[in-house]
Amino acid sequence: MEFARRRRVGASLNITPLIDVVLLLLIFFMISTTFVVQPGIPIRLPEAGSAASQLRREWVVAVTARGELYLNEVRVTPKILQRQLAAAVGRGEIEVLIIKADETARHGRVVEVMDAAKLAGVKRLAIATTTKPAAQP
Repeated sequence: MEFARRRRVGASLNITPLIDVVLLLLIFFMISTTFVVQPGIPIRLPEAGSAASQLRREWVVAVTARGELYLNEVRVTPKILQRQLAAAVGRGEIEVLIIKADETARHGRVVEVMDAAKLAGVKRLAIATTTKPAAQP
């Protein structure tokens, strides 16, 4: 006696809904992600009512709360800072030097940076701040 063979039904997985879910998750994370302006140097800028943005090519010196110095996001010592600023002034690369100092940084450290810039020949300095929120009546 011969039995009829059953045909196996192949199992298939419909991945279309899975692709839709992955695409929606990707869009959600792209929209909800915030971008960090200064990823490597933790600085809280002080607030000022007259803060204005600079649109020109500038060099930035950051002073952290611990007194570390960064020139264009590269850690430097005060002597190296002055040498690099003097070289850049000699090449005509510095239009404005922006000092981004943490609000808890020592005042003396900021004055050191300003002095190094003056000795290097920098003509214009700017102190970075954030805008103060409007006062509530």
